[in-house]
Amino acid sequence: MGVKTRIKHGILTLATASLVSLAGLAQAEETLKVGLVAALSGQSAKSGEAITRGLTIAIDEINANGGILGQQVELLRRDDESNPNKGLLAARELVQKEEVAVLFGGLDTPVSLAIVPLANRMQFPFMGVWAAGTPITHNGAGENYVFRVSAVDELVDEALVQYGIDQYDMKKPGMILINNPWGESNEKGFRKALESRGMEWAGIERFESGDTDVVPQLIRLKDSGADALLMVANVSPSAQVVKSLDRMGWEVPIVSHWGPAGGRFSELAGENADRVHFIQTFTFVENQQGKGADVLAALKEKYPEIQGLADVTPAVGIANAYDAMHLTALAIENAGNTEGPAIRQGYYDIDAYEGLIKTYQSPFSPDQHDAVGPEDYVFTHFVDGQIVPLDL
Repeated sequence: MGVKTRIKHGILTLATASLVSLAGLAQAEETLKVGLVAALSGQSAKSGEAITRGLTIAIDEINANGGILGQQVELLRRDDESNPNKGLLAARELVQKEEVAVLFGGLDTPVSLAIVPLANRMQFPFMGVWAAGTPITHNGAGENYVFRVSAVDELVDEALVQYGIDQYDMKKPGMILINNPWGESNEKGFRKALESRGMEWAGIERFESGDTDVVPQLIRLKDSGADALLMVANVSPSAQVVKSLDRMGWEVPIVSHWGPAGGRFSELAGENADRVHFIQTFTFVENQQGKGADVLAALKEKYPEIQGLADVTPAVGIANAYDAMHLTALAIENAGNTEGPAIRQGYYDIDAYEGLIKTYQSPFSPDQHDAVGPEDYVFTHFVDGQIVPLDL
């Protein structure tokens, strides 16, 4: 091959490589990105895994039907390690660098509360799929960009108090609350629910995520006459409450928010894990029917490690995320683009969607950013590592 031929060949090769590179770039630009900031490691890693699975199954369905606005959807994940500062940094990176169209949140209320002001200031839609703190969506912003397909503390607290009355004839509960903004949110909700019924409470005790012994707090509640416990905490601290009660030999009913569902609670709490009755928005059951059966089949096909219902715990993370992703797809289609204000209006313009949790009818409005209400809650407990509905 002569010099001129080699030069010509080299130029053609570079030109071809450039065209391939440009084609790859164009293809990458056609991907519509959504982000997730959640606990992907630590004691609550199962929550992040569940949310990921719910989003992924929904995205697979959406992509198989042509994507959103003609673009295939791509999920980008970041681990917040249940740390608000790390969650905020991750949110910034996904929105500013990766330019995700919508950001999904995880288990921890403190992390979500750290992201909320940023979402409203930068006008990017932030969709909560687990954290239940009332101020997440009820944040006082003039233009609120935070939506949620999950429980809401104030409504959950009302349901927990009524459950304690109906199931245990509860008359004077004690509160055992994690010492963070999520615990504070639920204290307000419990106070309101109890005061509306003219009921008193035995006391309010707080504890830290790292506490390995809460016997002193529980002794104070017992000595004050508590006939049931209203508990709010995530996996590990909730397990410590059960173990501390075991050491005391105090067999008091425990009515809990859904924190225990987020990880290895039954393993950490031991043989009495089933005594904790907690709330959920959804749970898979034997002989699942309808859309639940379809989603369960898709989960088993995509994740071979899923053999039975115990392997999809916590189902609430899967269900909330699955429905939230489909609702988000409808919102972006309504918007016609990926601009934050347009997507926000797109959520308001959703007419109906037949989801996993329920059939949604106009789920969002300027005055209502929570798509799930008390009528959608179910009570459950752990049995042999599996979350099982309670027969009420």
